[in-house]
Parts: sequence; structure tokens; C-alpha cells
Amino acid sequence: MQINPEDNQARLEHFQKALKKSGVKMTVQRMEVFRELAGTGSHPDAETLFKGVRQKIPMISLDTVYRTLWLFIDLGLVSAVGQSKERARFDANTLQHHHFVCRQCGRMQDFYSDSLNRLALPDSIEQIGTVEKTQVEVLGLCADCLSKTDNP
Repeated sequence: MQINPEDNQARLEHFQKALKKSGVKMTVQRMEVFRELAGTGSHPDAETLFKGVRQKIPMISLDTVYRTLWLFIDLGLVSAVGQSKERARFDANTLQHHHFVCRQCGRMQDFYSDSLNRLALPDSIEQIGTVEKTQVEVLGLCADCLSKTDNP
């Protein structure tokens, strides 16, 4: 799933400003990893990103892609999403949003909800820690998988 070109451009501009502000050097590898991630809404794992970036930078290593993604997480430029038993998947959308995850094929898609953004958390959460972000993950069957089960 490709991202709207205006959204993608905004992500790239935010990325460049954030690197400059943090004093982290812009490298070709960092730019291509972010460009590959920012251009999709499919929340790819590191191996998928590696395959895409390798088409542009044949000498890049999977280790470099992983280290770059964890650097981006530290800088707040991307987030790791999905269930912990799966391979880590990454998301360049830093806007407040939530995820629909297909329990059959694993497809993950962003959706937006003002009411979920204002979700009231129980007071007991304060005993656990300080909330920095609330993100809802909805599990179900995507339309493609649902149509396959309806029409055997």
C-alpha cells in the first residue's frame, strides 16, 4: 500500500529536520531506509525493508538496516509495532493513529479515530507508570481474507 505523495514528502522533510536537530549525520543508507519505510503504509519488517533498500544500495547489510531502524526509534522518527511474538515491524507515521491487524494474513493498516485518541485510561495505570502514547490495535479479518472465507 503506497502512501499519498504529500504525506510522504512531509515525512521526509520531518525526517531531515529531525536528524539535523539531533546532530545525527545524514547518510545515504539512513535516507534510503527511511524513504523505503515512509513510502509504504504496510508496516514492513526489517527484512522487507532490507530487500527494498538493497535494490538501490546493493552493499547495504541487514545489520545496518536494523541499527538504522533502532536509531530512528530512539529519535522518535518511527515506532516498532505489532505483537512481540512476531518479527518487529516498523511505522514511519508519527501522527496519532491506530492499527487494524488481520489475524489471518498479518496485514496491518493505519486508521484514525478522535474518540480512541481520547480513550479514558483507568486510574490504576498511574501505579504502572506514565503514559506517553495511547495506540489501539484492532484484530480481525481484512476484507481480502474475509472474501476468501466467504467464497471457498
